[in-house]
Amino acid sequence: MNSKSKISAPLAALVLGALVLPVAGLAHIPIPPKEPGGIGRRVVNTAVADFKLVDQDAQPFQFASARGKLVLVTFVFTTCPDVCPLLTSKFAAIQRTLEKKKFKDYLLLTITTDPERDNAAALKVYAGHFRADFRHWSFLTGSRADLGKVWKTFGVNVTRTQSGDVNHTALTTLIDRQGKRRVDYYGDKWQDQEVLKDLEWLASHK
Repeated sequence: MNSKSKISAPLAALVLGALVLPVAGLAHIPIPPKEPGGIGRRVVNTAVADFKLVDQDAQPFQFASARGKLVLVTFVFTTCPDVCPLLTSKFAAIQRTLEKKKFKDYLLLTITTDPERDNAAALKVYAGHFRADFRHWSFLTGSRADLGKVWKTFGVNVTRTQSGDVNHTALTTLIDRQGKRRVDYYGDKWQDQEVLKDLEWLASHK
């Protein structure tokens, strides 16, 4: 009996670990299959419906106003402890590079998945941590109903757990001047240089 109990205890720990680890990883919903040669990267060609939200200055933002620019969009919430700040840091790096290259024909959009906590003021404070240049980078919020339509447009699933945590699809997407999604990046493994290369590719197709 003693030898069996010694064997079963480690087995129980392994089983428990197998059950716990996937749950911990659900803060950002699993990604689609990877495209060969890319990290969570998928080439697409999907029109984006117009939408209206509010930016970090509590000013109205309409997606149609971005027509004619290359737009990079991601989804985060300000109290996220892991993937979201990493994605925002990558956006900051992309913006610094674009500014050094004097590339002005672009717009970065960070859209919240937690409207109950991420009002305009909270987003502005969050943006300040990353030294965002608001001339080309907007942080967007709105009512849950308005944001729900936007999430659906982009295929982003957002749920709130009983503990108040937010689970959402970790999507970043690149939109061309005609308002069509051209490249989707899932998760946080993509590199800013990879996105900059795609931006340059789209910039060459006016």
